[in-house]
Amino acid sequence: MPGEEGGPPITSEEELRTKRNTPRTGVTRGKMIAAAASVVAVAAVALPATANASDSSAKTFSVAEAKAASSAVLKADVGGTAWYTDAKTNTLVVTADSTVSQAEIAKIKKAAGDSADAIEIKRTPGKFNKLISGGDAIYTSSWRCSLGFNVRNSSGANYFVTAGHCTDGAGTWYSNSSGSTVIGPTAGSSFPTNDYGLVRYSGSVTPQGTVGSQDITRAANPTVGQSVTRRGSTTGIHSGTVTGLNATVNYGGGDIVYGMIQTNVCAEPGDSGGPLYSGSTALGLTSGGSGNCSSGGTTFFQPVVEALNAYGVSVY
Repeated sequence: MPGEEGGPPITSEEELRTKRNTPRTGVTRGKMIAAAASVVAVAAVALPATANASDSSAKTFSVAEAKAASSAVLKADVGGTAWYTDAKTNTLVVTADSTVSQAEIAKIKKAAGDSADAIEIKRTPGKFNKLISGGDAIYTSSWRCSLGFNVRNSSGANYFVTAGHCTDGAGTWYSNSSGSTVIGPTAGSSFPTNDYGLVRYSGSVTPQGTVGSQDITRAANPTVGQSVTRRGSTTGIHSGTVTGLNATVNYGGGDIVYGMIQTNVCAEPGDSGGPLYSGSTALGLTSGGSGNCSSGGTTFFQPVVEALNAYGVSVY
């Protein structure tokens, strides 16, 4: 479903940045974010990260210490941070983007108290954002995202899943920027906490059970170290590996999501909502991240299995 030129102007990145800093009011806050069709993503490629001075990576900690550290980081509420627990060492790996200051790092450490040694800080360039702009591009009246995976319910009705920050506040979706080819309306949306949404096919667009030329036949949860690929309407196809699971991401402004897949796959604005997959297996939906496909970065994905279960649909 390629986008066409000549339609109404899409919101500029500068306007989006302004909107992202606006406090959430009711259900309209998600309108400031939106992302890309079939594989909208936000940033990514694995970048060299600088470990914290605690050198916690060489130690092993208890589950209780890891949980205490995670609760402390959440309570510190520093935007631009994401964290997950390393299953082998119970180290809490905290990734901080370029907006996080040393004072804020100190704030996190102080909040952790006796569990501070269980925290390993890593830096990533750029700023964590929920991107606007996979697969194929999908459009509302104000923004562009990427379609994640085409799905069906038990009655055979056709839908697709994408990022929840795309569907939050969105009405009808189109396959072209001029809005002349209707896909259908938003049928479900969950953001923040989660980042998935559902759109029902009701127009003349025919869904395909593929991501580009790759047939998708099943869905599963990924594993750390697994080789993965994503497709987005801005940057196309890029590959990398899963670096962490069950990550919590604080995008700032109260937008916190849980249970994310952390990767080193690059992405850019407009890739949001697009698919993460491995061969014919669907894995995730692009949520956000930092960096770009020139310098690299970190990208987070909503596990697709959770979204499928929430809406009672399956890939095909």
